[in-house]
Amino acid sequence: MTEKKTFHVNGYLGLLILVIGMIGGVYLFYLGITNESALELILSIVIWLIAILFISSLTIVAPNQAKAILFFGKYLGTIQSNGLFITTPFTQKINISLKVRNFNSARLKVNDLDGNPIEISAVIVFKVVDTAKALFDVDHYQDFVEIQSETAIRHIASRYPYDTFEDSDLTLRGNTSQVSEELTKELQDRLEVAGVEVVETRLNHLAYSTEIASAMLQRQQAKAILSARQTIVEGAVTMTQMALEQIEAEQDIHFTDDRKVQFINNLMVSIITDSGTQPVINTGGLGNDVS
Repeated sequence: MTEKKTFHVNGYLGLLILVIGMIGGVYLFYLGITNESALELILSIVIWLIAILFISSLTIVAPNQAKAILFFGKYLGTIQSNGLFITTPFTQKINISLKVRNFNSARLKVNDLDGNPIEISAVIVFKVVDTAKALFDVDHYQDFVEIQSETAIRHIASRYPYDTFEDSDLTLRGNTSQVSEELTKELQDRLEVAGVEVVETRLNHLAYSTEIASAMLQRQQAKAILSARQTIVEGAVTMTQMALEQIEAEQDIHFTDDRKVQFINNLMVSIITDSGTQPVINTGGLGNDVS
C-alpha cells in the first residue's frame, strides 16, 4: 500500500450548492402539490436525494490530521489538507494523526557485548508519514512501533560493551550519541513498512542490573586504579630518564651502572609511592647512614 490523494473539493462551495438545491427542491415540491404535477414532485425528490448524497460526502479534516477514504472496502486515497471538503459519497473516513509523538520504552534487561546484564531504555520520537502503510500494512501501528523499538534496543545493546577503558572502543555509556544515532537508523529500517518516520531516539536509562551492580562498581574502580597507575609509571620512567640525562650532560657526572640503578630506584620510588618519602643522607666516611 502507498498513500495517494483522492477526489475532494471545497466543502463551503458544496454547502452553498446544497442549500440552493434544498430550497429548489422545497419550491418544486410546493409547485407539484399546488399544480398536482407528478414531474415536479419527482424532480423535488431527486434533488433531495442528491442533497443526501452531498451530506454523506462532507468531511472535516483537523490540523495535523489526515483522513483515509474507503469506498466499500477499497482504498481511494487520503486527504491531508485542513478544512471542510466534499469527497466521494457513501465512503468510510478513517482519522489518523500526523502529529509528532513520543513514548518511553520499557526498561529492558539485556546482556551487553561482554555478557554483563544491564538495564536500558530509550525515548522514541516518531510520526506517521504514509497513512496507507500505517493503516493497512500493519495491525495497530502504535503497538508495532513499540514492539519494534524494544527489539532494536535489545539488538543495539548487545553489540557494544557497557563500559571499557580502551579509548578506541565504542561503549554504551561513553558514546551515547553514536549509539542513539545507530538506534535511530536501525529503527527506521524496521518501521519503514509501517509508514513511520523516526524523528529521534535517546537513551534515558542505562545501568548495570542490581544483582551485579556492586561487583561491577568494584571492577570499574580496579580498572580505574590500574589505568591511573599505568599513567603514573609511564610518567615516572620519562621523568627519571630525563633527570639522569640532564645530570650527566650539565654536571659532567658519569654514573656507574650500580649508581644508575640506585639513582633510578630512589627516584622511581619517590615519584610512584603514595606516601611521603624520608630522605637518607650518606655521610661517606662515617660508615653509617643518618636518616
